[in-house]
Amino acid sequence: MSSMPAMPPMLASSTAPVAEVVAPDISAIVTEDDAPLDNFPSEKQQRLLTESLYSSWPGPPPAQEGERRSFLAAANVGLFATPKEPPLVPDVLLSLDVELHEAWWQKEHRSYFLWEFGKPPDVVIEVVSNREGDELGLKRRRYAWMRVAYYVVWDPAGHLGGPALRAFEMRGHTYVPMERAWFEAAGLGLCPWEGVYEGRHDRWLRWHTADGGVVPTGAERAEREQARAEREQARAEREQARAERLAAQLRALGVEPDDSGS
Repeated sequence: MSSMPAMPPMLASSTAPVAEVVAPDISAIVTEDDAPLDNFPSEKQQRLLTESLYSSWPGPPPAQEGERRSFLAAANVGLFATPKEPPLVPDVLLSLDVELHEAWWQKEHRSYFLWEFGKPPDVVIEVVSNREGDELGLKRRRYAWMRVAYYVVWDPAGHLGGPALRAFEMRGHTYVPMERAWFEAAGLGLCPWEGVYEGRHDRWLRWHTADGGVVPTGAERAEREQARAEREQARAEREQARAERLAAQLRALGVEPDDSGS
């Protein structure tokens, strides 16, 4: 399986030679430095954004043929534009219509190399944990240079001042602010959400769908299914009790209930 997006087949009548694409030499590239995550809140926030997509999101809107489309959601993975440029490491990235390579342990497939995937991520999210990341300066300019379609800055602690959620859309060669963080190509948006995630009550950044509902985590889906099953059980018990009361009333009138179910 290739990590490249699907390409249309060549026409049978075409006689043009197919040029061989030579991958760049990445032997000297450092794809990971084993640096730890900076803090617990950021780690939980990143996991909330990635896990919920894999647990509950069916993927971007289907193609015209109705086929499901693939996607990749990842946290803290190096994003390389060229072999000579140092990578950016977004807190969360979402890329549509791509897949991980089967040989993902090999160095040339372990990180998000733009020449390998054939496209930049569609959405990149940076979670602000201090004032040193320059999320609204250098990072924003570099993501624009990489042609990432949407850039999101989540600043729940207010380190940068202004709104906690900022979203930018690529227009021409630069980013312009968005009124709301909605990404039409993905059929997804982002919104602040206050609640409990893994035992911690806080203000979180959540994916949401067109109807405004947040994309649930696996645990939330399980809780909803459990609640639904309990409601169905309670309904069945009420129906059973009602049937038993009716049968008792019929017997009191000297009528034997029909237990055949017809």
